[in-house]
Amino acid sequence: MLKNYFKIAIAVLKRRKFFTFVSLFGISFTLTILMVTTAFMDKVLSPDYPDLKRERSLYVSSMEYKNTKEGWMNRSDVSFYFFSHYVSTLKNVDKMAISSNPKASNAYVNNKKIVIAYKYTNADYWNVLEYRFLAGKPFSQKEIDNADKVAVISEETRKAYFGDASNVIGRYISADNVNYRVIGVVANVSKTVNSLSGDMYLPYTVSTSDYNKPDLMGPYNAVLLAKSKADVPKMQKEFQQMMRRVPIPKDFDRVYSNADPFFSSMTRRIAGDGANNGKTRVVTIMSIFVLLFLLLPTINLVNINVTRIMERSSEIGVRKAFGASSKTLVYQFIVENMILTFLGGIIGIILSLLAIYLINGANVISNMRLSMNLTVLFYSFIACVFFGLISGVYPAWRMSKLNVVKALKTQ
Repeated sequence: MLKNYFKIAIAVLKRRKFFTFVSLFGISFTLTILMVTTAFMDKVLSPDYPDLKRERSLYVSSMEYKNTKEGWMNRSDVSFYFFSHYVSTLKNVDKMAISSNPKASNAYVNNKKIVIAYKYTNADYWNVLEYRFLAGKPFSQKEIDNADKVAVISEETRKAYFGDASNVIGRYISADNVNYRVIGVVANVSKTVNSLSGDMYLPYTVSTSDYNKPDLMGPYNAVLLAKSKADVPKMQKEFQQMMRRVPIPKDFDRVYSNADPFFSSMTRRIAGDGANNGKTRVVTIMSIFVLLFLLLPTINLVNINVTRIMERSSEIGVRKAFGASSKTLVYQFIVENMILTFLGGIIGIILSLLAIYLINGANVISNMRLSMNLTVLFYSFIACVFFGLISGVYPAWRMSKLNVVKALKTQ
């Protein structure tokens, strides 16, 4: 039976080539946009180099003061003092990777300006995060204690600053008129992992700012690593209990800082605040956007399908006259529409692979490499089923209501 429906579907598609082209174009183009977007979101949200321990990690990236009586607040990144004097005392925190926001420094090599984004880190930064060292090694606690002017640089920075030199370990690189001895080179980090990407990594003790200033706000953030996945809820609860003991700054009556899982840390920055992680709001907005994006081509496909049905009214009338039930006709049309949709899906996958190849080649986002994995294909399949069913049910219902006599008169 399905084999016959497939043959009929192919015959119908060949009969009205313009409608077929419009339908396939709408389906494949929409799915291409969705698949590329899904590949990007998968890249951002899935564990990615060097942040590969997300199931054991919590992220602290903001500090918020609030005056509920006056209705105003102050929000910033976090101070090194907060991490060293409060968070470091938590028993469930196995290791803590502390890093500053990147700062830009201009360097000139062969009369060419190079912008180097450097950031300060602690020694455990290299134990929590799995940077891939192409040469050399990370700086240790001893080098931090001694405030040694050493640096770990990215492969991209090595090429830009030192050219074709095969070995740069022991050579010097300048940032803000200070020379640092290169002790390690790491593989490039995608800008999609923005808080961890950088061109040069330095010990926090060489910073010109007072990192021990007793303030809660500053330019730092941290990744807290638990010993096991089971300890993550304990670590989060202990962090919340600690925040109740943190002194509230003058002129405010609330202080907030949160240790969140990765996705919640993102949504809190985008649409939340100290008291609300913003996850519901972000998910709702994204769901509405996807629904509307799918709805427009679906409505267009419904209209095309209704037109196709009206053109086949005589065929439908004949089949009804020979005893075909409305249920059989509806089933046939939905199967035909699903075949059309999956053909569009196949074209969409091919176009998506091409689009991803071009995006990766153009390096639209520095060091970002999208891929078509099982997650992307799964959501693409769900989108195809959505298209096929939603755009096929109403036209099929309209077809089932055709009057036999009127349908036979229509030619």
